[in-house]
Amino acid sequence: MLELAGIIILGILAQWVAWKFKIPAILPLILIGLLVGPIAAEFFSEDGSKWIEPIWNGREGLFPGESLFYFVSLAISIILFEGGLTLKLNEIKNVAPAITKLITLGSAVTFFGAAIAAHYTFYLSWEISFLFSSLIIVTGPTVITPILRNIPLPKDVSAVLKWEGILIDPIGALIAVLVFEFISVDAGGEFTKRAFIEFGKIVLFGFTFGFTFAHALNTIINKKWIPHYLLNVFALASVLGVFVLSDSFAHESGLLAVVVMGMVLGNSKSPYLKELLYFKESLSVLLISILFILLAANINISDLLLIYNWNTAVLFAIVVFIIRPIAVFLSTYKSSLKLKEKLFVSWVGPRGIVAAGIASLFGLKLAKSGIQDAEYITPLVFMIVLGTVLLNATTARVFAKLIGVFLKKSEGILIVGASKLSRLIGHYLEQNGRHVVMIDSNPLNIKKSEELGLEAINTNIYSDTLMDNIELNDVGFLMALTASSDINKYAINKFSKQFGENGSFRLLTADEMNNADIIPREGLFSQTDDFNSLSEVTRKYPAINEIEIKDKTHFINLLNISDSDPDIIPIFVKNHKGILDIISSSNKDKHTIEPGYILVYLGKPFDVENM
Repeated sequence: MLELAGIIILGILAQWVAWKFKIPAILPLILIGLLVGPIAAEFFSEDGSKWIEPIWNGREGLFPGESLFYFVSLAISIILFEGGLTLKLNEIKNVAPAITKLITLGSAVTFFGAAIAAHYTFYLSWEISFLFSSLIIVTGPTVITPILRNIPLPKDVSAVLKWEGILIDPIGALIAVLVFEFISVDAGGEFTKRAFIEFGKIVLFGFTFGFTFAHALNTIINKKWIPHYLLNVFALASVLGVFVLSDSFAHESGLLAVVVMGMVLGNSKSPYLKELLYFKESLSVLLISILFILLAANINISDLLLIYNWNTAVLFAIVVFIIRPIAVFLSTYKSSLKLKEKLFVSWVGPRGIVAAGIASLFGLKLAKSGIQDAEYITPLVFMIVLGTVLLNATTARVFAKLIGVFLKKSEGILIVGASKLSRLIGHYLEQNGRHVVMIDSNPLNIKKSEELGLEAINTNIYSDTLMDNIELNDVGFLMALTASSDINKYAINKFSKQFGENGSFRLLTADEMNNADIIPREGLFSQTDDFNSLSEVTRKYPAINEIEIKDKTHFINLLNISDSDPDIIPIFVKNHKGILDIISSSNKDKHTIEPGYILVYLGKPFDVENM
């Protein structure tokens, strides 16, 4: 009981540490597992026993016989299913060519390059070498996001790394599963005709069961044959059922079936998909917390000594400093990425949850089957995982500054609320070269924003999903433009540190607008305008206008005219370089003005002839 409770407590503690220090959770999880497992047995135990012993050894241990093997199999099936849910086929079609090439050509370079490197550095069999290379194809958003969360980068660089991680996770898992199935069908013997037939059965049943039961589950959910409160647990039971059922028809086809099931269900149009994904993410966090402490603790010192040599350093260097850059530069050839941006993408390639989890599972299975060199799989993959996460977590920010991709000033703008007023302002900003992101919980507002070519995210500001969006790393300004003063204030309090380092602004409340003594520093545009007045002007005059400023006196005169006319609302001052300065209620007349500057305003045009 103490060991089981300890694993859960240590797992959640590791997740908290990862969140607190903005590092991938897999790092503290594996380190804790190694500490309570092989390190404790070697250095802190008189009788050589581990503090946490995953397999029953006659005296202690959590899982008797092959129970650990079964638990790992079921846990990995759930994690892979959740990964499959995130893969959207339309995203593969719509992403930039560089990202498409990274997950195809780049994966092929890693697959063959790492296999050759493993074969000639450790003299592993070709089968095990290719299994190793297939396992280290994946990067994954769970390791990339924490590393890049606080590094201001150009949007294109963040997008490439984010989408590579999301798309390559299930694809890499699928390749690894197929390679494993191909090896296991003949248990290390010659690849006879029977072996190919068995492999064909695995692929056939894996794809068939995954595809069929995904559609069946989707139909059951959409027809509401399952009560809402049972929806998530029914889906969980379905995944486990498909895994076991497929395995019973073709041994080792279960993992392939759940990956395919996740992919098919993830591309359906079920209204419950997002809720299902949230549940699977929460479950995956718990399973990962338990799983990786167990897997790391199950490693023995003898396993670590297998790779305690210079060959390990050589293999790591080849994978990280040769194969990864070759894959990136070939994939981004003739792309819009600059040389320094390609170098940064080459440097950041941490391996994560899927690689370590599947490696441990396959290592256990193949070693049990007596496959030659199978004992190298788990320690070698763990070495790549820990090495790349440590390298990128400690050097990514410094490397970004060194090569010049680190943004000294984040000029992107996050607009909370996507009403007609927000869309009008956002569209103008986008036309003037600013990266604009709109967020709103109303799908219709998001759709209208996207029709204008604006980047828009359908989310609730009370959710934490925005905090993990590394594509917003170039955002330095925040504008809260919703009809709710409470939401506007909440947005400023929650997001100003991350997204408003150069300025956080919100619309005034009715009390602030009617009280001249209250001039909030973050108040937008003027002391006399709230959401209602701005929306009314937008309805009457849905346009943003510009007027050239002659000098400071002319600028003050324009402001005075706007104060007396509720249908003219100044919003920005644009300098000679096209840089926009947001007008707020506290700095309205304090802008630096030079002849030729532009006053940008909402509403009816100024009467120039009578000025």
